[in-house]
Amino acid sequence: MGLAITFAADLTSASAASAIGLSLAHNAGLPMPPLWMMACYAPLVVVILAARASYRPKLHDTLIGEFMSVQAAAALAAMLLLAGMAFADIAGDLGDTVAQVWLTTAMGLPIGRLFAVVVQRALRRNQVLQSPTLIMGNGEIACHLAKRFRDNPRYGIRPVGLVDADAPWAASAGDCPIPAVGTPATIADAIRATGAEALVVAFSRTRDKDLVSAMKTARLAGLTVWIVPRMFDTIGQRCRMDYVGGLPVMTLSSTNPRSWQFTTKHISDRVIATAVLTVISPLFLFLMAAVRLSSPGPIFFRQPRVGRDGIVFDCLKFRSMRMPRPRDTAFVVHDGRAPGGVEGADRRTRIGKLMRVSSLDELPQLLNVIRGDMSLVGPRPERPEYVERFDSQIRRYGERHRVKAGMTGWAQVHGLRGQTSIDDRVEWDNFYIENWSLALDLQILLMTIPAVLRPSEKLSYTGPISRCQAPQEPRPSRVTVHRRLYRTPSVQSSRSRSDARATPFAATG
Repeated sequence: MGLAITFAADLTSASAASAIGLSLAHNAGLPMPPLWMMACYAPLVVVILAARASYRPKLHDTLIGEFMSVQAAAALAAMLLLAGMAFADIAGDLGDTVAQVWLTTAMGLPIGRLFAVVVQRALRRNQVLQSPTLIMGNGEIACHLAKRFRDNPRYGIRPVGLVDADAPWAASAGDCPIPAVGTPATIADAIRATGAEALVVAFSRTRDKDLVSAMKTARLAGLTVWIVPRMFDTIGQRCRMDYVGGLPVMTLSSTNPRSWQFTTKHISDRVIATAVLTVISPLFLFLMAAVRLSSPGPIFFRQPRVGRDGIVFDCLKFRSMRMPRPRDTAFVVHDGRAPGGVEGADRRTRIGKLMRVSSLDELPQLLNVIRGDMSLVGPRPERPEYVERFDSQIRRYGERHRVKAGMTGWAQVHGLRGQTSIDDRVEWDNFYIENWSLALDLQILLMTIPAVLRPSEKLSYTGPISRCQAPQEPRPSRVTVHRRLYRTPSVQSSRSRSDARATPFAATG
């Protein structure tokens, strides 16, 4: 049904847009081609989209990716239409007319796709358009997938059962959200019993021969089959599939944070940050005055954060809280959660609440970008004491420090802001690093706008307050992070910073 919505939206928007374009061309006095040929334009766009696999089941699509896909289809359909008119020897100069139709379609198709995406996401949030899905496997990855699908209805996947020859492994059996419903040998019965429409193959101790046989059975039953690759940590979007005879061989892509591409990124960051700061300077000055008048204390809140290669720098924000009092409740981070948001007693000022809800308190980090401490896009930086703790507890946490920290990031635009899962943040951050490109940075910057409009903090805070004190340790100039797959030579901070500059207001951000 989801694909039908997309198909109907494409055909309707292409037909309406081409009709509008043809009408505008007629009103402008441009020569008119045969209507039967122009009537072929919208179906031709849809055929091209189908040929480009736009109507195949996908787990994750982005609006930017959708935009580029429909633009390419509209342009190619216009060229084919012109070629057909030339081949049929249609009289008249019809290039301007076809160009008018193409331009209106290029504007109309993205609107149709946006409508389809909004409708599908709304239906999925209400548990409609959810495909019953079996997960073949019984270990940690299988249960992780089941939880991810259950907690994120936007994928359109509803896990209904595990398929494996063994019982769920002891490490994951207690918290796996779906039951075992069969074995690879009885997968046909499991498909009939659950009404499954898709199969995800995770890791299993079962012999590959038995798994392949089960996958063939699922494909014959009409199920969509997805496979989690064995060494998934090393596989990115730019991997290429080659073949040695009939044996598939995957060529891995690599990301080098010290390449000229990253140098270009860092130069662009500083230029853009300077331009943005110049444009918003009236707002910046107003917020400085508002913070100064809101309560006693400094305008900027400086907090040590860990950036690229473990170097500690002062991350700047507008101060959004009053100074702490002895009776204020302290804060401790919860297991598996990142610190952030309102920690302990709610000390936010009136202007502080508005800045935190709208993320305006982050604007001083443009100065960090200009100074070279941060980037516009990258993993969000964390405090040294938490970095040392998470590095010993969270798999691949230290690999986040291969690149500069960012004002926004791939994890943040997907809702992982404030006190959210640190494991999920690490997963998204490392995905960003492994698949980095300037186009991905642009996509994240565009996605940041709606993400900011969905605030992670409320104007009033009524959540539980912990009475434990967060760890307080002397501030280091550099934090040692252990990277299991990546090593970088030791570097020193480009500037020395006094502990006294951050310590007096270490809990007033």
